[in-house]
Formats: sequence, structure tokens, C-alpha cells
Amino acid sequence: MNNVMKQQIQSLKGFRDILPEDAKKREWLKNRLIEIFELWGYVPLETPTLEPLELFEGEIGEEEKLFFKFKDSGGRDVALRYDQTVPACRAVGNYYNEFVMPFKRYQIQPAYRAEKPQKGRYREFLQCDADIFGVKSPYADAETIALSLDIYRRLGFKQACVYINDRALMKDIPYKAIVCIDKLDKVGEDGVIEEMVKRGIEKEKANEYFDYAKNIKPNETIKIILRYLRDCGFDDGWYKFDPTIARSFSYSDGPIWEVKIPEYGNSSVLGGERYDGLATKLSGREMSGTGFGLGFDRTLEAMDALSLFPDIEIAEDVLVVSFSENEFSYATQMGNVLREAGVSVSVYPQPGEKLAKQFKYANRKNIPWVIVIGEDEVTKGMVTLKSMESGEQMTIDMDAAIEKILSCMACSSEDCARM
Repeated sequence: MNNVMKQQIQSLKGFRDILPEDAKKREWLKNRLIEIFELWGYVPLETPTLEPLELFEGEIGEEEKLFFKFKDSGGRDVALRYDQTVPACRAVGNYYNEFVMPFKRYQIQPAYRAEKPQKGRYREFLQCDADIFGVKSPYADAETIALSLDIYRRLGFKQACVYINDRALMKDIPYKAIVCIDKLDKVGEDGVIEEMVKRGIEKEKANEYFDYAKNIKPNETIKIILRYLRDCGFDDGWYKFDPTIARSFSYSDGPIWEVKIPEYGNSSVLGGERYDGLATKLSGREMSGTGFGLGFDRTLEAMDALSLFPDIEIAEDVLVVSFSENEFSYATQMGNVLREAGVSVSVYPQPGEKLAKQFKYANRKNIPWVIVIGEDEVTKGMVTLKSMESGEQMTIDMDAAIEKILSCMACSSEDCARM
């Protein structure tokens, strides 16, 4: 019975609890991405977590086996958001007259895929998209590709590299062969041929398709994109034409690209494509679309591995403690005064607890200052301010305490915590 109960309280495979330290990093990265998207003139869009299954069916390709799908209480076939491109096309079509075209959107929401969990890949994950709707020109592809790189440049990576191709150059290769070519990095050249044969392609044809793909040359669209990237200040190490980049989504129908971090490994951290056919079909009008999805977890893990996160403090600045319930009301008021002054503060929520235990709590949370409220402090309208680093303390009025705390928050001196 105990084992059964333990199993019931575990998180599901591929799903995670995110603890405070990691949650703060995720919050920092998400906010930084929003800043970068908006620097480029993109605006936020959100779509529902649950969509009609028919929205996704027939649009993704062979990965449809990864849908989280079920019948809702009304007997309707529904699916959790598999990606953000498909529902964004629906939303743009539904609200077309409310958008100014070209419409440049970013979207940061969870997506759900029933795939095998592995490092950097989960069944629930945060997807970060940026797209331009309403522009057929390759200059729109070029902008979103440049944005792809600028994100990693602004996050502090010494180098990222975008690998670019055009699905228009692969129009004579059947989709089931393209899916196999897309696995080149994982299975190697022999593995690509084997994958094609497994899918019913004759070996001679498989070699023909692969040789054709490897010898594709850049077209004018690719040349425009590469020129645009140079104009954005990226040198040759940041981009490369790669004829074997294929992207497995069936809706890709123009430029396609993937970003990798040379220092981090061979896995992609971002992928994008043009998808005019999908945009037209789902919006119900002649529509073009191009953009990318950024792998939030892989990007975060790369930043962690390369020590690119700034120091992110999660501790409060001040803990307010009280001797007993008699002083708790005053302690609560002092906590509010501190917050109004812009100080992060916790009021210890169990009045009358031993002071030693309350101080231990402050130390374990690395809270540098404790304000002690006892009977004398309430009577005199004062507070006792204690530095947890030096152990020194003084009884002063709240204005003086706030001044001391704020001055130390702005100061990096080792003497800051001294009274």
C-alpha cells in the first residue's frame, strides 16, 4: 500500500516540479526573451491550452503520434497544444481584421508532446515562438533568422550557428525521404539510407535522394538571407548554408533553419521554417507565415552549462520577527512599511516562536537583515535592526532602519553590513 501511495504522488514521466532556484532562472530567461522580442517589434499572443483535435490532425506529419489527445466531457475530440504555430495560424485567421499586417508575434506558453523524455526534452515544456504573418518576401524569413541569432548573442553566447536551407530546393524529394534526411546528425549517412529503406524506399532511390540533397546549391532566397545576416553584423561563423537541413514538419514550404551552440553540443536549440500553405489553410484566407520555435529548456541548460546566468538572488532582504502574538500586529505593520519602501520582506508567520529558531530561519534563507519586534519596540515606536552577517544590532526608528537597509542594498562594500 505504501508503494502504491508513493507512486501516486510522483510526478508523471516527462513532467517536472520546478523548485525555486530553477524557477527564478526560468523567470529571468523568459523575461529576457520578451525584452529581445520586443526590441525587434514583436507583440505577445496567447492561445488556449486545449484545441479541437482536427486543428492539429494532418498538419504536423509523422509526429502526430505524439499528440496528447482525448475526448472531453462533451464527447468532443480535443488535443493539448502540440505546438504554437498551428493555433497561431487559426487565431490570426479568426482575428485578421484586428491585426495590422504584417503581424509580428511572439508566444511563450507550455506545449505538450507524448515523446520519450531525455535531457532537454520533456512532455510538458515551455515553447517560445516568434513569427511574421502576411509577408511572402524572403526578407521576412531573413528577419526571423537574424532574430534567432540575436537572441543567443544577447544572452551572452560567444557563438551560435544557424544552419539554413530551403524546402523549395527539396521539392523533388518525397516527404518520407525528407524525414529520414532530417535525422542525419543522429544516425549518420548510412543510418539515413537505412531509415529510407525501412520506409519502403528502394535503396537505389534512397541513395539518389540523399545525393541530390547533399548537392543542393543556394538559391536567390538563401543568398538574400545570408546578405541580411551580414548586414545585421553576424560574421561567417554565425551562419551556414546546409543542404541536409530538412526539418521534419510536413508544413515547411520555404526557408528552414536550425540553431546550434558549438560549445554545447550538436543538438538544435531552435528551429524555424516558412509555412505559407499551413497559414492559408488554417486562417481561411490567402496568408503567409514564417518564424521559429525556441527550445526554452535546451537554451536554459546551455546557459547553465556555460555559466551565462547572472547572480540571481532569491532571498528576501529582511525578516521581521516578533516575541509573541502581542507584538505581531506591529510586526505586520512594519513589514508593510518596508514593502512600501521597496524592500523585499517576510514577516515570520508564527508569532511567539523562539527567537533562535526565527534567526536560524533567516540564516538558512540567507536573509541579511532581521527586524526584531518586542514589547519595548512597540511601546517606543521603534525597531531593533540586526545584521545577520556581523551580529551587530541597534534599536532605531523605522525611517533610519529603512535608510540603512536601502543604502546597503545599493552598496557592494564588505563593510556594508556593519552598523
